[in-house]
Amino acid sequence: MKASIYVDGFNLYYGALKNTPFRWLDIVKLCRLMLPRDTISQIKYFTALVNPRPTDPDQLTRQQIYLRALQTIPNLEIIYGHFLTHEIMMPLAPPKNGYVKVIKTEEKGSDVNLALHLLSDGYKNAYDVAVIVSNDSDLLLPIQFAKKELGKKIGILNPQKHPSKVLIANADFVKNIRKGVLSKSLFPTSLTDSQGTFTKPVAW
Repeated sequence: MKASIYVDGFNLYYGALKNTPFRWLDIVKLCRLMLPRDTISQIKYFTALVNPRPTDPDQLTRQQIYLRALQTIPNLEIIYGHFLTHEIMMPLAPPKNGYVKVIKTEEKGSDVNLALHLLSDGYKNAYDVAVIVSNDSDLLLPIQFAKKELGKKIGILNPQKHPSKVLIANADFVKNIRKGVLSKSLFPTSLTDSQGTFTKPVAW
């Protein structure tokens, strides 16, 4: 079947990649291993450029190197949301009383962008099956619409430990992304694009 892949970059990173040796992940290798019977026509990767914290000033640089690696995949498109960082007051946990000022970071727009592309591509008949790399239950309504109104099959590649029950109930299939598959789905240490040769971040 002709498959379109929709990757929630932050859901994937925090669910399966953070603090692991698998951060240099080649998405197309992962999808080919997990969807061996399907033809991958396009991959859309939804993310936002991070605001590095003072404790990790190289965070944005590492992310940009990884996005450069993803752009070596011919049929992959990166769609950007935006990243917000702001100070808010939060209550202390009992038995303590009072509030403390914290820095809150939020990624905005990726779930909406993913839902929009999922439905737009479905209307254009760009896929037979849409495969969503996420465990975000906020995607339930667009998944239901693509299935019931557009007659499309929807699959989930789940990066989290516990798959969403509502996604399990509504998707045609759910496959958990396991460490063994991740270990076989990495880019080479060095890659070359139109700008020259670059390597994965040393910390990875």
